Amino acid sequence: MRSCGAFSESAKGSDVIILENIALRRGQKLLFADASSTLQPGQKIALIGGNGCGKSSLFALLLDDLQADAGDIRGLKGLRISHMAQETETSELTARDYVIAGDAALYAVLQDLATADAAGDYERSATLHQQMEELDGYSAERRAEQLLLGLGFLREKMDAPMSSFSGGWRIRLNLAQALMSPADILLLDEPTNHLDLEAILWLESWLLQFQGALLIIAHDRAFLDKTVDHVLHLSG
Repeated sequence: MRSCGAFSESAKGSDVIILENIALRRGQKLLFADASSTLQPGQKIALIGGNGCGKSSLFALLLDDLQADAGDIRGLKGLRISHMAQETETSELTARDYVIAGDAALYAVLQDLATADAAGDYERSATLHQQMEELDGYSAERRAEQLLLGLGFLREKMDAPMSSFSGGWRIRLNLAQALMSPADILLLDEPTNHLDLEAILWLESWLLQFQGALLIIAHDRAFLDKTVDHVLHLSG
């Protein structure tokens, strides 16, 4: 793994992520070895390399879905990571609620609040309403609708169950859910797949306003030119 004029050799700060001498195998294949880099807060990073070189596996390492065969990753503790799922799962949640569920803490409060209200537990409801305020929960429905509209969904489709959408639209819902999640680090794997030009332009604008660190795997060079300021190249 080498940095293409984008990452410093060392950095200080509690939010810096340091990958040091990482090695990873998948089966018999060595994806990378002695790989090191430093990821700074707020960087917008394109992760590039040939097919099968380990880009998605690097995401899995950051998500703790895989363990490195050697080396260390430091600085992730306490950081909120949002990831766009590639699986087209089915859910009976409405499109709007599926997106809101991307904010897991808020969605748990919403579910508890519905239970407390149904049981007439007004003391519990008052506590949950306070948590809603702290989580900016009262704007959640509006924020979810803005994401859906930006990604091309019709307003009248927002109450349709997620399971009623085709695979490509479910991927869009996964993207909207990832964007809904409060995150210090946002991991996007081919986010422009299944998007038309209007939705791509909207996504570019949204990502430019995102305050956290962003890592994108994409083959759309024009999209990367608009959204990233650093490149991490897996090669050799």
